[in-house]
Amino acid sequence: MAISTYKIFLMQKNTSAWEKLIDIKEFPDLGGAPEMLETTTLSDKMQTYIPGIQSLDALAFTANYTKKDFTKLKALEGQEKEFAVWFGGTKTADGTLTPDGSDGKFEFKGQLSAYPVGGGVNEVVDMNITIAPSTPITMGEGA
Repeated sequence: MAISTYKIFLMQKNTSAWEKLIDIKEFPDLGGAPEMLETTTLSDKMQTYIPGIQSLDALAFTANYTKKDFTKLKALEGQEKEFAVWFGGTKTADGTLTPDGSDGKFEFKGQLSAYPVGGGVNEVVDMNITIAPSTPITMGEGA
């Protein structure tokens, strides 16, 4: 069964517990196609390949800009931290959402940077959160 993007969270590990970093509006691809290594010989009538190293760009997330969230993110810059994108959460009767990663936990280490993005007339002010991954993205436990 398919899932929607409702209840997807950007998480950060503090000491030993995971907590939601901030609410996000968009998240990037959490993987990429491998580089193609050509194995073609002069006996082949078509090019042949084997997969090489998986390609991955910086991970760019979009969020609503608030001074509080921006200040929180700027304090993390220049530090390698553990991050994750969790799919799934629970909602209480009063509407409180709690991330649980029931549909997948994608974990990685990296360094974060944040900046406000440009805008125009009658738009919400956004910010971009970019994480340079320093480890492969892996499926976390309990996912």
